[in-house]
Amino acid sequence: MATNGMREFLETGVIDAGRMRAIEGNAVALGHPALLMMESAGRAVADAVLARAPSRVLVLCGRGNNGGDGMVAARYLQHLDAVDVVHPDCGSTTPSAAAQLALLRHSSVALHPVRCAADVDRLGRLFDEADVVVDAMLGTRASGAVREPLATLVARANASGSPIVAVDIPTPGIQASRVVSFHRPKVEGADVADIGIPLEAEVYTGPGDLVLVPARAPGAHKGAGGEVLVVGGGPYQGAPYIAAMGALRAGADIVRVASPAYVPTPDLIYERLEGKAITNDHLETILGLVDRADVVVCGMGLGKESHDVVLAVAEAAERAVFDADALARPLPAAKETIYTPHAGEFARMTGTESPADLIARGRCVKAAATAGTILLKGPVDVVSDGARVRFNRTGAPAMTTGGTGDLLAGIAGALFCSLPAFEAACIAAYANGRAGMRAAEERGNGMLATDMLDYIAEVLFRRSAPE
Repeated sequence: MATNGMREFLETGVIDAGRMRAIEGNAVALGHPALLMMESAGRAVADAVLARAPSRVLVLCGRGNNGGDGMVAARYLQHLDAVDVVHPDCGSTTPSAAAQLALLRHSSVALHPVRCAADVDRLGRLFDEADVVVDAMLGTRASGAVREPLATLVARANASGSPIVAVDIPTPGIQASRVVSFHRPKVEGADVADIGIPLEAEVYTGPGDLVLVPARAPGAHKGAGGEVLVVGGGPYQGAPYIAAMGALRAGADIVRVASPAYVPTPDLIYERLEGKAITNDHLETILGLVDRADVVVCGMGLGKESHDVVLAVAEAAERAVFDADALARPLPAAKETIYTPHAGEFARMTGTESPADLIARGRCVKAAATAGTILLKGPVDVVSDGARVRFNRTGAPAMTTGGTGDLLAGIAGALFCSLPAFEAACIAAYANGRAGMRAAEERGNGMLATDMLDYIAEVLFRRSAPE
């Protein structure tokens, strides 16, 4: 399949900082280095500055990659009469920004390290004489009030009367004359420069998406990772327990299994449902558990006789993941919902066969996602919330073994505790597939779904964010 046929799945408009970091991380994983993206970004900023035909340029840099973009721009402007670069001389810098600062030491620019507001005040002449000021101080990672010495740099830049070109997004308080954003606009009205990010970094999941998984706060208490309720079992005993263990490995703190089937698993809380199948007689117990759960995962091993219970659970739940036997008409829908069908279940829940062609399949899933987010499992997974479409190609042939889909539902449930439905589904698909690939390297076609458990945690939490 030609990649250019997937252009219709590119998102448009203003992009938030988290999504942009994910795309950049995916680009790096595909082989497009962060320094190369920075080089392209800095060159675009330099071109925007040169459009004003300046003689003297003042570049205000921070310690992060936004500052690195500004430093690249300064290097491309070094042929002008004067290029002055002001940068903080305190705290750590990102590796990419440090590399750019090292290059500037070999370039025809003047470097002015500052530690405090008084250091900035001594540079007043630079602001007075600049034809253009470049704001490369904070960028998309800015949060909270601007601290010194950047606060004084902002005030001085605004008071200078010179046009200000902001890099990617204006530093809070900066009165920018022009904003040059990269790949997609970060604010309305920004000019956009292409920095060569491959299309697949945006339309496919990748390791960059993991930056969206929230870090656990140092002072976190039990339950901070969320509470998941798994409702299933009866005809099939193991499925709800595999899903529940997937939720634990994906970061949920408390996981309960409401089921007629008991499988001794000390890490899980078992909520006994008498009998051989889940019926309306169990609703009072189940709905009490639904009330306390952050996310309900429902359907694994349930059989086809419990659909009235599924519908009641959906009506009561704030957030739910429906899988397996829950995927039948009438389709259950919580206030926020993720559905995780394979091709047969998709046809059963929608009345539509999923096309073999991937692009057509993407369109089909998008059209069907009217009640929630659909994660259609397959050799290439397709995820849509009815507005966006994303593809996932992690996985291994050995994952045809039973239980891997139950794991996926559990992972999605855990991530859904702290992420929106679409993002939780995309990351769950990626992490489940990567865990399957790792387990298959060890076990080959004899891999079990439970062999994937340790790798789920490794994929989600033992990783480094892109620079």
